[in-house]
Parts: sequence; C-alpha cells; structure tokens
Amino acid sequence: MNSGKSIAVVLFQLGGPDSLEAIEPFLLRLFRDPDIIDFPFAKIAREPLARIISATRAKKVRNHYAEIGGKSPILEFTQRQARALEAELGRFVNARVFVAMRYWHPLTEAAVRAVEASAPDELVLLPLYPQYSRTTTGSSLNEWNRQIGSSPLKQLPTRIIREFYSDPVYLDSLTANIDKSLSKFPAGEEVHLVFSAHSVPVSVIERGDPYQMQIESTVESLLELGRWGLPHTLCYQSKVGASKWLQPSLHSTLKTLGERHTANVLVVPVAFVSDHVETLSEINIEAREEAAHHGIRQFELMPGLNDDPGFIRALAGLVLGEAELLGANVARIARS
Repeated sequence: MNSGKSIAVVLFQLGGPDSLEAIEPFLLRLFRDPDIIDFPFAKIAREPLARIISATRAKKVRNHYAEIGGKSPILEFTQRQARALEAELGRFVNARVFVAMRYWHPLTEAAVRAVEASAPDELVLLPLYPQYSRTTTGSSLNEWNRQIGSSPLKQLPTRIIREFYSDPVYLDSLTANIDKSLSKFPAGEEVHLVFSAHSVPVSVIERGDPYQMQIESTVESLLELGRWGLPHTLCYQSKVGASKWLQPSLHSTLKTLGERHTANVLVVPVAFVSDHVETLSEINIEAREEAAHHGIRQFELMPGLNDDPGFIRALAGLVLGEAELLGANVARIARS
C-alpha cells in the first residue's frame, strides 16, 4: 500500500557539538533557551547568565567530549534513524524524513526550509523524547512554531506526537534490548537494574510538567513486560547548577549499591533514544569508574536504541497512526 500523497516527518532532537570548539556556542544556545532558563526577570538576566554558565560548563565537559572522539555522535545517530524510518515508511506511503536539532546544526530553521522545498501534503512532528517535558519536547515545538512564521507549512494538516513512553512497540524494543544486555552477565547471577533518566529541576515538575510521572510509568511498564524479577532502582543524572533537581542521582545510587555489596549492575537509559555524551561518557566511562570504586564487580550499559529495527518500527507505527491520509489500518500493518 502506498498513497500518492506525501508526508513529511520532522524528527526533533537536542543536537550536540560537532567539534571541541563548538561546545561553548552549543551550550550558549542551550542556556539562553527561555524554556530552560526561566525565572522572574529572566528576560534581563538570561543572556549574561547563559554566557557565564556556558563558558564555565564548557571547560568542565570538554574532556567528556574528548573521550568520545571530540564531538557528539547524536547527529549521526539521528540521521541513521531518519534514513531507516524513511525506508520503513516507504513501504506504505511517500514519505520524507527531516532532522531538526534544537541547539546545534542542522537547526530548526534549516529543517523548515528543507520541508518547504519538499512540498508535502501532510506533516508529522516527532520529537525523539519518549517522555514529554516542556524543557525538551516543549522547547523543540516552540522553536518550530517560531521558525515557521508565515510559512506555507502553517496551512498543512499537521499532527504532533508529544510523547510515546507508553507505546507498546517502543516498550517492546526497550525490553528486547534489556534482555540482550542482561545476557552479558553470568547465568543465574542476580543483576540490579538501574534505570537512569535525565534529571530536571523540581520546580519544573511542581509547575505541572508530566516528565517524572511518565518516566516512572515507563519503568513500571518495562518491569511488567520483562518479568525479570530483579531488584531495580530509578535514578536521575546530568544535574546542572545548585537548585533542587529530581533525585536520587546516579552517583548516589551506585554508592548505595556498592555499600550493599551489589555485584552486578545494568544501567538502562530510559529517557534517551540515541547514544551521546550522557550515555557514552557520563554513564559508560564516569559511572563505570565509580561503580568499580564502590566494589561493583560487573557494570554494563544498555546501548541506546539508535537505529534498532524494533525502535524504527515503533516510530513508523506512531507516524502512520497519526497520518490523516492513511488511517488506522496502515498503522496496524506497521506494528505487525
């Protein structure tokens, strides 16, 4: 089945520096985002504060990027996802998939121009954040709306996939990858599952952001699906600044597990769908060293879903389920 009409799909992602020199300007874009830095009188203080934070932070994280090749791999992984999704969608519909990065190239403005040039009949916006937060999905969609301005794209039928944390095909792909990672441990030995998500300020949650609830729901669903019967902990990582963020941290979790003489730990990133500095450096290098220091014998990281075929099928099902011109029947085919 392949309709003569066309769909443009836009994948939204954080982005990452493509060189060590790009780290500070990347961070400056991040911290000047009003959806990230928001407080009374922020319009006045945001720019100078963003410059201070980005300059300071760049010095701290430079070695992390140096350890993983001197740049973020997130664009490469997102482009792979785009190509794989376009191929999967091509079984059912004439589709083009575009990438819009929030804080580094290709930026949202470039994606808007590329989608305009393709002249699609319908548009599906798909932020690659399984759980919704105004600091991630919200920020990407706000930037899209700013950039389209008076573009003809405003007149297109447009569907938005705001979250997919409860999508069964997505959860199946995560479960299968957890199973694969568990096979790295000695048969019959207990493994402690550490589900790690990017933290956000508590103030964001207190203002009604559903992120924490959706993270907890993701973990509960995985435990029900996997039926592993293993001990588990949900924790958070990547805190920035002195304000109160979601806890417990990955650091404190590993310390606690070491004190309990835990032998085996598998870290499962549940808020990231692509490997980048926070998985490849913060977890796979820094947290691995901490685990060894605390006496944990075997430490493993479940790789990001990246362009895993099961995950790509999940994304295709989400797109086809939203596509107005195809209807629900195609979505069911994509999930089969």
